[in-house]
Amino acid sequence: MNNSQQLQTRQNTINQLFAAPVRLLAPMEGLTDPLMRQILTQIASDLGRPYDWSVSEFIRITQHVLPAHVFYKYVPELHHDAKTASGTPIHVQILGSEAQLMAENAAYACELGAPAIDINFGCPAKTVNSHRGGSVLLDEPETMYQIISAVRQAVPAHIPVSAKIRLGYTDTSRMDDIRGAINDSGADWLTIHARTKTQGYKPPAYWDKIQSFNALDIPVIANGEIWNFEHAQNCMTQAGTPHLMLGRGAVTRPDLVAQVDNDTENSTDSVENTATLLWQDLIAHQIKFLEGEAKNDVVLVGRYKQWLGMLTKGYVEAQTVWEGIKREKNKAVIISALQASIQD
Repeated sequence: MNNSQQLQTRQNTINQLFAAPVRLLAPMEGLTDPLMRQILTQIASDLGRPYDWSVSEFIRITQHVLPAHVFYKYVPELHHDAKTASGTPIHVQILGSEAQLMAENAAYACELGAPAIDINFGCPAKTVNSHRGGSVLLDEPETMYQIISAVRQAVPAHIPVSAKIRLGYTDTSRMDDIRGAINDSGADWLTIHARTKTQGYKPPAYWDKIQSFNALDIPVIANGEIWNFEHAQNCMTQAGTPHLMLGRGAVTRPDLVAQVDNDTENSTDSVENTATLLWQDLIAHQIKFLEGEAKNDVVLVGRYKQWLGMLTKGYVEAQTVWEGIKREKNKAVIISALQASIQD
């Protein structure tokens, strides 16, 4: 394909991706790793509302082009047409501050099979920000522009490049400059977490402040503090976009992706709503998580307890299991406790 054909292919891809409201699984460092992505995307598919795509945890770019095994470690889906076992596409997210280095790594990720590149300008972690990565760059809109532009120029013209941001670093005073940088950079779409870095994850999310970014001639995806149907509807109304990225709420209630378009809490339908995942139906997925790949069982059990702790906010049954296994280190004992929880 020549360049104009590649550009047309990319535009066709974007038009197809956003032909209907998109629902995405958010990248969350140390949480939505490959195993968690596999589980959550499988549940979404089983419920009949698969995620349109998900984004990998960020791959930090510092001094050189990373070897293939690093990309495969963070995104093993690259071995399988960049899709999870249930068929959900995974976009590769990179993080860093050196435009040329980011561009070279993005191009290599595409060689390895990345269907799209996402650039992280939203991570609030101190260790990341102290090395000029993530949300600290929101105070440097010119650097943001340079990075996105360099990546856009380096990757094949038919592959989309997107960015994920917050509303600002310490405050929202640079929003106009950030919007301008995105506008001039060639990004194909933008995801916005509706809080500043300083606001972290503390409620509320300021969905209405996303509205001004709709002046951009690209799709805008809203993210932040979406835990149920009502939040999703309010977010879309206030942000002025139909597109949502689901984060911690999707881990706490793995059926959230199906519920955001189905008001299950106020449904008068006497037939059990298929958008709801009951605790007993989640047991098999939790056991599959505990039987997944990890460095060792200690890591796996620790990761599972992290998830179970979050599930206690979404399922009363999870609290009972948590009380029984919070000090348990034996994977088999935890699996037995899970199985017993649906017999009580």
